[in-house]
Amino acid sequence: MFADIILPLNLPQILTYGVPHEMQESLQPGMRVEVALGKNKQYAGIIERLHNERPEGYQVKPIRGIIDDEPVVNEKQLQFWRWIAQYYMAAPGEVMQAALPAHMKLMGETRLEWVGDESVVYEWSNEAWMAVDALVMRKELTISELRNTIGTRHFASVLNELLEQEVIQINETLETVYRPRREKVVALALAYKEEKALMALFDQLSRAPKQLELLMAYTELSIKMGVVKQNDLLDRTAASATQVKALADKGIFIIEEKNVDRLIYASIKEAKEIVFTEAQQIAYKELDKALEEKNVALLHGVTGSGKTLLYIHKIKECIAAGKQAILLLPEIGLTTQLVSRLHAYFGDILGVYHSHFSNNERVEIWEKVRKGTYKVVAGPRSALWLPYNDIGVIIVDEEHDSSYKQKDPAPRFHARDAAIYLASLFDAKVILGSATPSVESLFNVQHSKYGYIPLKDRYQGVEMPVIEVINAKSLETVRQLGVKLITPELQKAMLEALQHKKQIILFQNRRGYAPFQLCTVCGWVPQCKNCSVSLTYHKSTDKMHCHYCGLKAAVTQTCPQCGSNKLISKSFGTEKIEEEVQQIFPDARVARMDVDSMRGKHSMSELLDQLEKRKVDILVGTQMVVKGLDFASVSLVGILSADSLLSYPDFRVNERAFQLMEQVSGRAGRVDGKGKVLIQSYNLQHPVLQWVKDHDVHSFYRQEIRYREHFGYPPYSRIIKIIFKHQDEPKAIAAATQMAEALKTIEGIILQGPAPATVPRVRNLFIHEIWIKCPRDNKLLETVKSFLKKEKAHILSKKGNTNVQVIFDVDPF
Repeated sequence: MFADIILPLNLPQILTYGVPHEMQESLQPGMRVEVALGKNKQYAGIIERLHNERPEGYQVKPIRGIIDDEPVVNEKQLQFWRWIAQYYMAAPGEVMQAALPAHMKLMGETRLEWVGDESVVYEWSNEAWMAVDALVMRKELTISELRNTIGTRHFASVLNELLEQEVIQINETLETVYRPRREKVVALALAYKEEKALMALFDQLSRAPKQLELLMAYTELSIKMGVVKQNDLLDRTAASATQVKALADKGIFIIEEKNVDRLIYASIKEAKEIVFTEAQQIAYKELDKALEEKNVALLHGVTGSGKTLLYIHKIKECIAAGKQAILLLPEIGLTTQLVSRLHAYFGDILGVYHSHFSNNERVEIWEKVRKGTYKVVAGPRSALWLPYNDIGVIIVDEEHDSSYKQKDPAPRFHARDAAIYLASLFDAKVILGSATPSVESLFNVQHSKYGYIPLKDRYQGVEMPVIEVINAKSLETVRQLGVKLITPELQKAMLEALQHKKQIILFQNRRGYAPFQLCTVCGWVPQCKNCSVSLTYHKSTDKMHCHYCGLKAAVTQTCPQCGSNKLISKSFGTEKIEEEVQQIFPDARVARMDVDSMRGKHSMSELLDQLEKRKVDILVGTQMVVKGLDFASVSLVGILSADSLLSYPDFRVNERAFQLMEQVSGRAGRVDGKGKVLIQSYNLQHPVLQWVKDHDVHSFYRQEIRYREHFGYPPYSRIIKIIFKHQDEPKAIAAATQMAEALKTIEGIILQGPAPATVPRVRNLFIHEIWIKCPRDNKLLETVKSFLKKEKAHILSKKGNTNVQVIFDVDPF
């Protein structure tokens, strides 16, 4: 028997290993096994397939050991992985690397064991003494621990010295990193479980107020949480562990150390009921009808129309049928705000999955989904990787959002399209929801591939916000007052909103303080030394930042090119807006929502909590504020620079700008209908601004689809982007040129490039690109993909091309 095994490495194919006779009864696809690769490197791989076909051309190694008693990845998941790898041209190991939580991907860690003779006096170099002390004291170190102890500079020489003296032995082991959390759990003794006995106990402890307080707190927590942890009990009462132990000594409490769930949420007694408006009721009937006829339905509901309630009802139906449901959301921030709402409907059967969870927490969520404890999972694109057993419905909220596309690393998949394939494996239904659907989804509706359900009215008939476009030239009138970013019209509207105790959102799709500095004498702009981009000034750190490689540099006061000190800041980011708003409205409470301010695990939930409790008056943010935030008190939205959204070099620029402006305007007046949106722009004649003013998705689509057809862009074609990277630019150009010449032999495709990327150098690597436009012909697309893989292997096999990176990005939306 042989096993095809996926290893978490970028290998072009799956490796085959022999199955020892004693393991043949135990093994199943989806289990993790221990295998060797190379001389002594060990990995935990996933069995993809068991068979009897002996591979030719190489000696098959045996599987060393079995890690799991049962598969951790099911057959449907393996099918999903195969499709992702095939369609998005990723290595199977790259898919495994993305899909599994880190603590489930065991890798060999070389350990150095001290075996020196205590009776021998060794002579050591100065560098080796520190390593020897650590090894004698601890008896064993990993390679990485030794490197950290002595530093990288002397690592190789010290390791050789230890090996020559024969005082260390090298062991290669696989270790499970996941550890269950153990905590002291308090339970009430069996004798007091009866209500009568418990009441008598309360009377008995009336003269010991601290012990009585502990018992009352225990009773409250056990009703609310089920399991009562000792730390929670101490936090609630400000008692000491000794006082809890005193109750245990009296036989009232039982204290045990147990494995506890890292993911306990407060339980709810009864689920909330759903009440539809008339418009929602009609839409829901149409949704049911559409899903009977088609597997995918587009729910096109204006911002604030209550699409979430329709999702919740559909999920409830799915659970009642004994199936699992997935609710995909584009951002972790959106997940954070929705969880409390969803929890009120689903309680303990709701699971949430995203990258802000620790590795241990992710393993626990994985297991709860695999065992069917979680019937509903909400999360961003990574939620698709979980081991579902029987999916009934997948809902993709804000389906147009670009966050659903994985940019780096591989697999560069699109979660919306992947969700549709995953649903097909379970014969499940897919609901795509959006106020501004993608051109592709509207195209599929037009060609009867998807069902279509419009929801044109806001929840309970609330009016859509009034949208005004302001000429940004009016900034000239307030420049002398030191105001550079907020027009007098927007200032006046903000003052009115604050006087009425309303909240305001200001949107600018650039973070930092000043996107670039400029010498007014010679035109010099500070550049990143690793990337071909200007550095952005961040006031919070008082440093220049590169948003591509993370470099931080000191602020330059003097131009190194001409010696002038006449450096000015050009353009503006969220930090600069925050400062100016505080200057104009000194009494207002201002907060910022962007990547820089939301780095902490709980930063997002804390800010959303402050907004909910009206502790923030003005929120300044990047596109993070666009995505589904729902606050009753927001009455005004200001879009500070529409021109920057409308002038990006991308065929989707109008689509992205329309979606961003329409979505951010949808944050205003969601409850009382008295919302107002002010858009600052210099180019007042741009057609996108008119479509946003009229909330007219269909006019936008009709115009956009004509251009797409004329120029052969998606959805009339499929695009594959090929990226070539190397620290030596001529090598990147040579590899790209060779690929382009080879591709010219394929008929029916359109080539663009090779050409430098929009940002031609990142992290000291030069980047060149080729774009392939392929007609919507699956057979031709597969031919092109197969050709590309062979040509990549041919390019990389050339002498001197080992370090050239060739990356494929299918559907680079």
